[in-house]
Amino acid sequence: MKTREKAIEKVILICAAVSTLAVALITIFIFSSGIPVLKNYGLFNFIFGHSWRPTNGEYGILPLIAGTLGVTLGALIIGIPTGLGCAVFLAEMLKKRPAKWFKSAIELLAGIPSVVYGFFGLAVIVPAIRQYILPLVQKVNPEAASSGFSVLAGAIILAIMILPTIVSISENSISAVPAEFREASLALGADKRETITKVILPAAKSGIFSSIILAMGRAIGETMAVLLITGNMAQIPGSPLDPAATLTGTIAMEMSYATPEHQSALFAIGIILFVIIVILNSIAQAIMRKFGGMTA
Repeated sequence: MKTREKAIEKVILICAAVSTLAVALITIFIFSSGIPVLKNYGLFNFIFGHSWRPTNGEYGILPLIAGTLGVTLGALIIGIPTGLGCAVFLAEMLKKRPAKWFKSAIELLAGIPSVVYGFFGLAVIVPAIRQYILPLVQKVNPEAASSGFSVLAGAIILAIMILPTIVSISENSISAVPAEFREASLALGADKRETITKVILPAAKSGIFSSIILAMGRAIGETMAVLLITGNMAQIPGSPLDPAATLTGTIAMEMSYATPEHQSALFAIGIILFVIIVILNSIAQAIMRKFGGMTA
């Protein structure tokens, strides 16, 4: 038995070492490939430059950052209330058997390839924006125009894609709140709504915050779906109906034909994305350490 346990420990150690080594090699490769253009072009000019024109040697990624943030924030604005409401409904209002079925159906969304979401956006969301939302906007602003390929289209499709993350983690956190909390709140005269909003959700906030941060990381890192429906125009969008380009979409679209300097600039974009993801993961870990003791 001891020999078997030691063998299992060694296998786990080897797997952990290989995973760590893989991450380290990827990090070294990305940084070594992207640092040259950051040195030549300047980090400040690279991040805050307004013009992304690789053929002219202009590598300002501010429009790409603006497009990424616009799509991500839009997805969070749509996805957080929807996902949190769904999690509360599954954990607190629906019976266990149907709740299990609904949760399984929602989790299936995570297994759908992102390119399928992109095709759905092309076939449904983009035409819907052009035919239904744009006329409503034009009643207020007659000069408004949109092809449907826009920040809004990307935000809607990303909101659907991040729902499984928010719903699953938030529902688990809400379900982990001890039953005594609910009973004590109801015994003091609080109704169901007050118990959920003032007792259960605050007690489950660590898991809820973590789900939001992980969903944000998923939205920032998504490529194919937003590549198909945002329009891929490197400009700072002035409204949700304007087309935009994202950091990940630009890398995927331009890497195949990039010149060496252009390719280095794309790797530099990867560095920026890497830093953003590391920051988000650090925030998630900090939240878990700070509030982890409040929920199971």
